[in-house]
Amino acid sequence: MSPAHDERARIQAAMERILDGKPENSNGALTIVALAAEAEVPRNALTQRHLDLKNLFYEKVRASGETPDSERRLRRETARLKRLREDDKEAIRKLKVDNEALIGALHLAQLQNEELRRRLAESGSIVHAIARR
Repeated sequence: MSPAHDERARIQAAMERILDGKPENSNGALTIVALAAEAEVPRNALTQRHLDLKNLFYEKVRASGETPDSERRLRRETARLKRLREDDKEAIRKLKVDNEALIGALHLAQLQNEELRRRLAESGSIVHAIARR
């Protein structure tokens, strides 16, 4: 499908409506998806055919003191992932402490077992296994 002859003009008009806060065909978000909806063109018109208009839109958004919605989402997601990473670091630290405690308990149990075996061997006692029920 070939692009409409007035596609660029529709994108530019949609850009102005969104930046003026008067969208007619979209939710007015500062995203390429909203711009494409506002201009009534496929999104790939901005991501493949009219990259200059996409870049111009983001430049105008930043120049107006706004942050594009996509950038806001990325910043929120980055902050969330950093918090998760810190939580994971703390969980790993606790697991390492628990692991060291378990290794110590196992080592102690082995030493006690060896001591009991040594005493049993020295006493010459006969050990009878108790039958399981």
